[in-house]
Amino acid sequence: MIDLTGVPPVFRPLMKPSRYKGAHGGRGSGKSHAFADFMIANAYKNRGFRAVCIREVQKSLKESAKRLLEDKIRQHAVDDHFEILNDQIKTPGGGVIIFQGMQDHTAESIKSLEGFHVAWAEEAQTMTQRSLELLRPTIRTPGSELWFSWNPRLESDAVDKLLRQGEENPNAVVVRANWSDNPYFPKELEAERLFDRKHRPDRYDHIWEGGYEPQAVGAIWTMRDIEEGRVEAAPNDLKRIVVAVDPATSSEENADYHGIVACGVAENGHGYVLEDSSTKGTPEKWGRRAIALYDYWHADAIVIEKNQGGEMCRTVIDSIRPGVPVHLVHASRGKHVRAEPISALYALGRVHHVGNMPLLEAQMCQVTAEGYEGEGSPDRVDALVWGMTELFSEIKGRQHDIYRPALAEMDYDLSGYEIHQGRQAVAVME
Repeated sequence: MIDLTGVPPVFRPLMKPSRYKGAHGGRGSGKSHAFADFMIANAYKNRGFRAVCIREVQKSLKESAKRLLEDKIRQHAVDDHFEILNDQIKTPGGGVIIFQGMQDHTAESIKSLEGFHVAWAEEAQTMTQRSLELLRPTIRTPGSELWFSWNPRLESDAVDKLLRQGEENPNAVVVRANWSDNPYFPKELEAERLFDRKHRPDRYDHIWEGGYEPQAVGAIWTMRDIEEGRVEAAPNDLKRIVVAVDPATSSEENADYHGIVACGVAENGHGYVLEDSSTKGTPEKWGRRAIALYDYWHADAIVIEKNQGGEMCRTVIDSIRPGVPVHLVHASRGKHVRAEPISALYALGRVHHVGNMPLLEAQMCQVTAEGYEGEGSPDRVDALVWGMTELFSEIKGRQHDIYRPALAEMDYDLSGYEIHQGRQAVAVME
């Protein structure tokens, strides 16, 4: 029997059987650790136990709870009863724990999860209504449970509507947990918390106390506009698709992200934000990531801001694969000035996000008419603005350079890429 007496008291109500179990709150509360303890304890006690750890989007296992579950197996000294494989964990009695993304599922493919005993939705604030509607009736084995852990983002998020709003669900146990409920809260995080309380009071409640995501006063984008325009899938009539890149000035660990966003425009003149695939790393890394996105979405061109790298930007792409059309753009106006025409399209209902992009959307809501009020650089927003500006000819500024070298044969290393549904997907070179 695995000893769970060390689980913080705030999570103990979740140890009782219930169809729905939820834990929401800020950073450092121990939510993921508690659910990981419960997962391993259930698997150890119940032979043949099957569970799935779900995220809305999961591009690699590095984004999953797999490493945390492996640590819990070792912590509880039950290594001999589990078999840890590359993509799953085998549990006693022929059971299994797997790791999946909901955006990879259809109404047909989700049926593969029938017969599972537990589904744990991590980062559940990003889950769409469609994903919940697919998942909930699928996990239906007698006594099966659905677990949700999340840092609240918006009242309108699907998980908040399910578990925190309306009439109380008698089949749900939901707890709020914050840093103050965690007896193991480390001193390193305490220093971070105190720093944020003093220097980032506008963000403190959301980060540490589990409050909803704040929006900058005077923000040119609102979450309401983003939510009202959100769609589950892009239309089939996209007439043009581009991958936009805003390269960072450095590849150091503490540098900004390279903003990389795929956008498209449909025949009816509506724009679609298809994917945020921003990353840190070397120029080669952002180049390979941009080309992978270009391939995946069958894009027409890669648009790159050249302010920071000049001609190097096109050289990065050309050195990886000659022949990819590269459009170089130059920023001659401030970020917020370039962003305002794009934000106006959102207000008119002409731009739609395909699925959830929480990091991009958080940046968007910190852009005001005076500038960017968030932390660091709005790298993701910059890429979005360049992409949409390229697609909407009525707001495109001065003509940019277009570079289309002759096609050439060259070796192209695919080892750093994932394959998704038969197509090359986003580069995974973390």
